[in-house]
Amino acid sequence: MFRFLVRRILGAAVILLIISAITFLLFYVAPRDPARVACGKVCTPQTLALVKHNLGIDDPLPVQYWHWLEGVFLGRDYTSFGHCDAPCLGYSFQNRVPVLGLIGDRFPTTISLALGSAVVFVVFGVGTGMIAAVKQGKALDKIASSASLVGSSLQIYIVGIVAMFYLSDEWGILPRPNDNSGLTEDPGAWFSGLLLPWFVLAIIFTANYTRMTRSQLVETLSEDYVRTARAKGLSARTVFFRFAWRGAMGPIVTILGLDLGTLLGGAIITEATFGLHGIGAVSVKAVHNNDLPVLLGVTLVAAAAIVVFNIIVDALYALIDPRVRLA
Repeated sequence: MFRFLVRRILGAAVILLIISAITFLLFYVAPRDPARVACGKVCTPQTLALVKHNLGIDDPLPVQYWHWLEGVFLGRDYTSFGHCDAPCLGYSFQNRVPVLGLIGDRFPTTISLALGSAVVFVVFGVGTGMIAAVKQGKALDKIASSASLVGSSLQIYIVGIVAMFYLSDEWGILPRPNDNSGLTEDPGAWFSGLLLPWFVLAIIFTANYTRMTRSQLVETLSEDYVRTARAKGLSARTVFFRFAWRGAMGPIVTILGLDLGTLLGGAIITEATFGLHGIGAVSVKAVHNNDLPVLLGVTLVAAAAIVVFNIIVDALYALIDPRVRLA
């Protein structure tokens, strides 16, 4: 297990390095010049050169990327901003603030949205899928399968707008989404402000987890080792939870890892729909402003979240399914 984790961590570091290099290169393909944007309407060539020097973008591209990597591991000195301690992801061209601090301020909203919604849709999705698998072919199975088919066809930006209009504005059942309060500052306001996004995400994601859980359990319940456990006289509950359920959870945990990585990396559509100021909102603003340091920082956070959760998922396979062994 230790050797497996070391290999995966090293591989993840290489992947993040490649992603950062590609993002850095794509930034220079963009037609907008961040120095000219920062320089303002009245910008002389001398002023433009000074702005580029202050932003650290007057060197050749490989040199700029190398300086950025040095900042991540060793820290970096800026002409306009002073010293930036490691890990330094640079300073925002637009806001003149450290990228790491900017992401850190917005990350609590994103992680609250991701983890809270994950609890809701996993509990309801996996639970409904288990009931549908046990009641295969019966009324509950047909209702759950039909509902999951409808749910998986819905889109967050449509369901979110409709839910906010009726549940918040018209009927007043739930408060409008907001991220003004933190969990430690005001737990009640934090919970109520994210309740509607959790509810909407639960509708969308629960459908996928219901269908996958049902299909995996139906397939696993027909496996030879499950039939053997029944033949030995074990109770239906023991056969289901000790053998069938554990054997079916592998693909579900894989999808959960990908979904959590995506949500933690910044669900742009979700945050934009509900007006939340998380990582997704930061990335959208950075794209509009051609703000390379912020784009690099958000991209690395998104990529790191997906990579980390994939490593965790792979490591959990051996615990969930005894048939899996990691070299």
